Amino acid sequence: CKFSVITSKVSTGSYKRQVYEVPSGKQLVDQAVIDRITWATWTSVLGDEVIGIWSRHAEKADVNCACVSHSGINLVTGDDFGMVKLFDFPCPEKFVRTCFCMVTTTSTVNISILSCFSRRYMMEIFSSLNL
Repeated sequence: CKFSVITSKVSTGSYKRQVYEVPSGKQLVDQAVIDRITWATWTSVLGDEVIGIWSRHAEKADVNCACVSHSGINLVTGDDFGMVKLFDFPCPEKFVRTCFCMVTTTSTVNISILSCFSRRYMMEIFSSLNL
């Protein structure tokens, strides 16, 4: 991989996405520059690329975590209601239907996708674990 700029994305308590150059710590504010960044990983619940993860009646604090697959085509989220949801990535349209959903017993605060998991395999796991 070759990166022209190494950056870090931060989600703040005020639900704003901030992007910084690494290691200088300089904040990037030019949206055109930010839009051209290809992220190596994605774990943010904020941004135009993930607007669809929010259900019609969700509050900002309801979705706790997100992870994009290494292939960049799947997104898994976890929320306060114990829901683990699978989406297509990106999902820039509001109120996107999930591809699959699983209910856990408590709120989900962190989630990750192993690089070896394909979309089909993830859906099989969801199917076998769905309560």
